[in-house]
Amino acid sequence: MSAVTDPQTNTPSGPQSQPTGLRRMSTRAWIITALLVLFQIVAFADKAVLGLVAPQAMSELGMSAVQFGFIGSAFFFLYAVVSIVAGFLASRFSVKWILLVMGVVWAVTQVPMLLGGGAAVLLVTRIILGGAEGPATAMSLTSAHGWFPPKQRALPSNLIAAGSTLGPVVAAPVLAWVILTWGWRSAFGFLAIIGFIWVVAWLLFGADGPFAGSGKAARAKAAEAAEAPALPESATATDAPVDEATRVDRYRPVKVGAALLNLTFLAAVIGGFSNFWVQGFLTTWLPNYLGAVIGLPLQQVGVVTTFPWLIGAGVLLLLGLIGQRLLKRGRSVQAAISVPFGIAAIIAGVAFLTVPHTSGMVAVALLSIAGGCSLAYPMTASALGYVVGPKQRPILMATLGGVASIGAIVSPTLVGWLMSKAGYVAAPKGQPITPAMADAMATGVNQAFTITGIVLLIGGVMAALFLRPGPTGRRLQRNHLIDKSAA
Repeated sequence: MSAVTDPQTNTPSGPQSQPTGLRRMSTRAWIITALLVLFQIVAFADKAVLGLVAPQAMSELGMSAVQFGFIGSAFFFLYAVVSIVAGFLASRFSVKWILLVMGVVWAVTQVPMLLGGGAAVLLVTRIILGGAEGPATAMSLTSAHGWFPPKQRALPSNLIAAGSTLGPVVAAPVLAWVILTWGWRSAFGFLAIIGFIWVVAWLLFGADGPFAGSGKAARAKAAEAAEAPALPESATATDAPVDEATRVDRYRPVKVGAALLNLTFLAAVIGGFSNFWVQGFLTTWLPNYLGAVIGLPLQQVGVVTTFPWLIGAGVLLLLGLIGQRLLKRGRSVQAAISVPFGIAAIIAGVAFLTVPHTSGMVAVALLSIAGGCSLAYPMTASALGYVVGPKQRPILMATLGGVASIGAIVSPTLVGWLMSKAGYVAAPKGQPITPAMADAMATGVNQAFTITGIVLLIGGVMAALFLRPGPTGRRLQRNHLIDKSAA
């Protein structure tokens, strides 16, 4: 059997003749991917803990629903700024060390609440933690894309995205047990220990891949590309999707402003905004809603809270397999990534609009479907990875995460305000919620469900129709050639 030449590496890629070095690189790539999946699990466990400790923390720290919702929103105050800064840093420095620093900060910021911090400490640590977690998805995807050629990136990208949904799945039951056994503060200490364990593992095994936009390999590729002829006009001017994924790693750097100010990036922002909106909503208020309105005890809340994230993991894995297959068949990135993301967001939007008209387990089922189908944000970042070359990829991904995260800033505070407007007041310490307060919470949250459904429908339609990485990337390259010729 003759070997097939990989266009990305100019080396045989057939299973019979694949060099030992490439097989080792493939193994290393999947080890890195596994660590990045764990990284995402830790990140989203850090987010989920706030919702799980909500009843005890609000009572002990004397916070109203609006104040607690504000702390939920505060997690995202520095999200945008740090995301964008990290994106530019990753275009110049090793992503391995950026990820390491992030992991250390995550672990350290959990400790003050374990040691008895009050409401002000909770606010400050959540702001710092949110800033450090802002670039998590973008940096994880950037690292993974550095280990796989373009046509093989859909599956590892969605595995990493699934890691973000598995965080609450793994953490919620464990943290609920920790809270019941040792108290709500111990949940923060547990997350600190897990964070430090990941830091040690990444320090031992983490690395930048051969397709990365920074590091030694990237500098070698840049020197080689400087001697190579630019992409021909025919490679960039057509809107045909043939080999759309393959050519992206040959793209030259373009003007950052042009890469950010176009309809494709706007569509990604709106789609991502809708997903962040749901993340902020779910992680801050869903556990409290399940306990107070649905009437579940904390042990069951810890389990039921995992349902949206489990469904989200399944959706991401399925869409990742579909996208990988479509890309290998030469289909466009829009067809392989953007459209599936848009369909998932639309399904979620319809489910959220339906929840206020149901109750009990039917409402739980719809919430699980709605939440699960609206947790695919990393797909929008992955799609943008096909707009520009490796060096500028983290800039676009991180800027997207920063801007889209505004959705998670707005939704927790909005839900708390709607609850307070409906008459909800947190129960005194040690006292159960009254039926009247449960009704007030249900009224406010149901209004939020309707708003959330509309936001998701808009985000899904925009992403499916206008998130078109291939044509946008080729247009940017064509304009780059025109500007270069004019100069």
